[in-house]
Amino acid sequence: RRGAISYDSSDQTALYIRMLGDVRVRRQVGFDPEPRGSPPYLCIDFRTLHTCLGPLAGAADSAPERRVHRLLSFQRYLHSSRLLRGPPQQIPLHLLDEDYTGQARCMLDKVGSWNFDIFLFDKFTNGNSLITLTFHLLNQYGLVELFQLDVVKLWRFLVMVQEDYHSHNPYHNGVHAADVTQAMYCYMREPVLSKYLTSCDLLIGLLAAVTHDLGHPGVNQPFLIKTDHYLATLYKNTSVLENHHWKSAVGLLRETELLSHLPAEDSLNMERQLGSLILATDISQQNEYLSRFRTHLDQDDLCLSHAHHRHFILQMALKCADICNPCRPWELSKQWSEKVTEEFFHQGDIEKKHNLEVSPLCDRDKNTMGDIQIGFMSYVVEPLFSEWARFSDTRLSQTMLGHLGLNKASWGSLQLGQRQTSGPEEPAEPGGSGDPGVTTASGGTGPKDIPQGNRGS
Repeated sequence: RRGAISYDSSDQTALYIRMLGDVRVRRQVGFDPEPRGSPPYLCIDFRTLHTCLGPLAGAADSAPERRVHRLLSFQRYLHSSRLLRGPPQQIPLHLLDEDYTGQARCMLDKVGSWNFDIFLFDKFTNGNSLITLTFHLLNQYGLVELFQLDVVKLWRFLVMVQEDYHSHNPYHNGVHAADVTQAMYCYMREPVLSKYLTSCDLLIGLLAAVTHDLGHPGVNQPFLIKTDHYLATLYKNTSVLENHHWKSAVGLLRETELLSHLPAEDSLNMERQLGSLILATDISQQNEYLSRFRTHLDQDDLCLSHAHHRHFILQMALKCADICNPCRPWELSKQWSEKVTEEFFHQGDIEKKHNLEVSPLCDRDKNTMGDIQIGFMSYVVEPLFSEWARFSDTRLSQTMLGHLGLNKASWGSLQLGQRQTSGPEEPAEPGGSGDPGVTTASGGTGPKDIPQGNRGS
């Protein structure tokens, strides 16, 4: 156990916020709270919990620690008890027959394919795509054995991660996390990167993909700020969502004690690296990361035998995985476009209901799905993936750029057809499949604030 590690204020906050979730605020702004099947969850005295976290640094058998452990775990009990009776292959999928579970296993044989259909896989796994996929990848890399991860703790961690993704979100849910994890796996297999990655890089890369949107409330950062969300106050209006995702992940790692058997310095370093990867997905930092990436490529000075360069490339890989939907085949990409647009418009509807300024891309009366996607592809996706193709000039990179071009043309054709039948419409502002609008570090939005790609794009 890690009795020697003290829980500072940020650790307490991580556990507190992970428990509190977004029930209170989602109810206030018009979201129905996520049904957790555990009514006492809403009755916990969080102030008592917060003051009890200090003794966690003491003896393992102390009464306060046992009380906190029960509080942290009780909200999950009804959800996880059935799933924790055995290893993954023994988990009964009551709604599915053997044909479905067999199909899921067949799909995992091709998990490295860019055409991997995460929606179909989610059906075959009875909505457990994130758990099943991640467990498979960790086993495939041999990370469970190498890091001596307790299988029960790992399974519990993955169950809790999947539960903490709000399934009512059209886009930012567990299926999106599974899709990003599968894409991250594809990128980490690229020859230019795979031969340098250490086992620790692989573990942190996968865990970051799995938890990169953990606890996402289904609205963007500007919405949280202008509604005085407690998370915006906690993180001082800076990378609010990303900090929440990271701290939520840390809370789960510590609650399940998944890494508690490792030396304290190693586990804390893993938590820091996990945070660095997740924070890199903040779309407001897009300019900074892309500029650094382009400079490295122009100067040809990336040396992946150095840990900090490998970590930077993992950051870029996760950024690519997070917004790779427009680079998928049209049948998959279109589904993601529909889901993210639905989430945008839902936020806009809430803003209208409460007489708030409607965020860019969130007004269903002024924006169309095609215009949103075309702007997002042009100003965000294409610049990033053009640079990734310079870094890793492989068949996968060319396939992604090919899909991107075809999908962009398809949206253009659909938009043209709609305008011919309904008349001209006001074009939407650029943005897309990440957060509504592309907010820069200075707070502005629009094409002039967004990187324009390399010289040839």
